[in-house]
Amino acid sequence: MENSLIQLNRITKVYRMGGEDFTALHEINLRVEPKSFMSFVGPSGSGKTTLLNLIGGLDTPTSGDIIFCDESLGGMSPDQRASYRRENIGFVFQSYNLLPVYTVYENILFPFLLANLKESDVRDRVMSIIDQVGLIPQVSKRPSELSGGQCQRVAIARALVKEPRLVLADEPTANLDKENSYQILELMLDLNKKFDAAFVFSTHDEKVTKFVRREIGLEDGYVRWDKRRNGDGDWKLAA
Repeated sequence: MENSLIQLNRITKVYRMGGEDFTALHEINLRVEPKSFMSFVGPSGSGKTTLLNLIGGLDTPTSGDIIFCDESLGGMSPDQRASYRRENIGFVFQSYNLLPVYTVYENILFPFLLANLKESDVRDRVMSIIDQVGLIPQVSKRPSELSGGQCQRVAIARALVKEPRLVLADEPTANLDKENSYQILELMLDLNKKFDAAFVFSTHDEKVTKFVRREIGLEDGYVRWDKRRNGDGDWKLAA
């Protein structure tokens, strides 16, 4: 699709729970543009995380199709979806998901090792992103020696080090205090501009709303609103 990074066409997701069907998403249609900085908001159970997992290729829809740069995820084999995630998507999770026995440097290097790249070929890129997230003094520390905000910076650096087209952030500020939340959001906005990567958040956090340029409200698996900021910073509902 023209000017689309991701296109969702009539996406429905049904889970089998306790012998009954539960519909988490109902025929969702939406488009994510390149370089977006946007969020899915809504109460628990509204479908936010399910939507992120589908876009990230971690799950597959019951019906409908997801198009990434004119390529259908539905037509991909499991190995192809793994390649899609590895080559195009960066993930940032609420719980950081850092490897506890690895240092900051090693955690950020890890995606390259999974891709069978030599450390000597990517060391400069790893150190560059560590510098950009302000963690040079912590480069040899392990997660247990870091604050929550520092751990989230490591997770962001790991997500961006391979320069993905899209970063999916699931409740990235949920475990942070107000000051660290704002610092993390300002960092992500800065990296959004530097790397031209689209950022899509799933969040309950109202602080995120102050930073995003587009907000999609979900409730019971339906899109209830889709609003964008205009040039003056005011919100305007999509037609």
